[in-house]
Amino acid sequence: MKRTAQYLFHYVITLLLLFSMVATALGNDGDVLNRKIELSKNKGTVYQLLKEVSDKSGYLFIYDSQIINNDKTVKVPQKEYTLRDAIYAITGNKNLNIRIVGNHILLNLQQEENIVINPVIKLKPEAKDSIIQYITLGGTLVDGISSDPVPYAAVGILNSTIGTITNQNGDFRLILPDSLRDSKIKFSHIGYQSQEVELSFLTEQQIVFTLTPKVVPLQEVVIRIVNPVDVLRNMWLKRSENYSSTPVHITAFYREGIEHKNKNVSLTEAVLDIYKTGYQSGETGDQVKLLKMRRIIDKQSPDTLITKMKSGINSSLLLDLIKSDTPGFLNPINNGQYIYRHTDITVLDNRRVNVLSFEPRPGAEPLYKGELYIDAETYALVQANFEILPDYVKNATDMFIVRKSRDINITPQNVTYVVSYKSLDGIYYLSHVRGDLHFRVRKKNRIFSTPLHMWFELVNCETDTSDNSRFARNERLATQNIFSDTSFEYDPNFWGHFNVIMQEDKLKESVLQILKNNK
Repeated sequence: MKRTAQYLFHYVITLLLLFSMVATALGNDGDVLNRKIELSKNKGTVYQLLKEVSDKSGYLFIYDSQIINNDKTVKVPQKEYTLRDAIYAITGNKNLNIRIVGNHILLNLQQEENIVINPVIKLKPEAKDSIIQYITLGGTLVDGISSDPVPYAAVGILNSTIGTITNQNGDFRLILPDSLRDSKIKFSHIGYQSQEVELSFLTEQQIVFTLTPKVVPLQEVVIRIVNPVDVLRNMWLKRSENYSSTPVHITAFYREGIEHKNKNVSLTEAVLDIYKTGYQSGETGDQVKLLKMRRIIDKQSPDTLITKMKSGINSSLLLDLIKSDTPGFLNPINNGQYIYRHTDITVLDNRRVNVLSFEPRPGAEPLYKGELYIDAETYALVQANFEILPDYVKNATDMFIVRKSRDINITPQNVTYVVSYKSLDGIYYLSHVRGDLHFRVRKKNRIFSTPLHMWFELVNCETDTSDNSRFARNERLATQNIFSDTSFEYDPNFWGHFNVIMQEDKLKESVLQILKNNK
């Protein structure tokens, strides 16, 4: 009798679960939005109150930042609401279109059938005369707990080579062929749960999207005893399985800038076609073709006479660690020079990632310290954050810059790098490179110095695995040269249909000021 009762219990539970799954699949928005919740707070920012609704309902919000102000402080009665009424009360807008999309609540004022498609002329040579329709998606990624922006997060189309990253403000923009309208967009970042959403729900909007931090319990970190040297050795040995051995073409967006006295005085941006050789080719073989560029310099500022950056494009190619390992901390042969520790476990794309920290042994020559993020299952290196040690960086001025005046003393203070890789059909390709170089500048016979910040950044916006052709000699960009000195033809429609790294708010303001000064 007892066994029969247990059988009936499990049978009923199974039916309930199946019913729940069917109900979810049907997407009954009305049932979800009529659920009752009680708001414990009656005053706060729109973000804070919507977060409480999210915590109590289990649904994450996606909304158009042009119609909902995250930072606006609102006051609502403290009582029980339906989910729909709570949203109306917090936003103060009963005209919102509320939709349930998977585990997300989408808020906007735009019906799906009214989406506008922007016609853009395709720029590839083989199809100059054809017109392709494009759709645009932009927005900001924020941390689901702190509401802080999530920088350098990967934003891409699922099962596609097209993507970009968020800037330091968490902002992004994607311009996509209309043929991808029925695809899913994916957001991912180390330490967060990856999210996928139907692209058609988000196009032609400026969305705010929340990423939820994924905390790995300390218990799991303690139980999973990991030998860091073994992890590093496996990573090196499995390069043939994890990284491309054949050349590919990468459409990349590149930018570099100079900031003096906390004011931007120079910005150079470009779209590049990069012929990327396989991992076993080492540092040689990569070629770069310049597709378009623009340079913005404050001609009225004397600070532009201080210095120029040596080619950040060449540095970006050398920082493909899997190919070159120029710093030397990835190759197991150098293990005797570095101390490695397994310091954490995190996640990327909902996969476990081991975090290894490294620093040189006392008395050793290596110049670097930092962290390596290695997939626990495939042993692929997915990200590296590292810096030049302070004792060595002071002697490295000539590695980075070209002096413009002998009356200027320039002393490096801090040099940091971020390098990441993304997976396409199980093969990893270079995704993002960022270098930040901080100096102190002092004119001779002056007591005080001023800060100088130089930086470069490259992001892989599209990988073409079907093309392995090299560039003609006259098409190749000399990457060793100072890139900001490259001659170019001004293009008023610089952005075109290319995906780019969005300018941060501070940089955008500086660019507008420079343009104003130049006029």
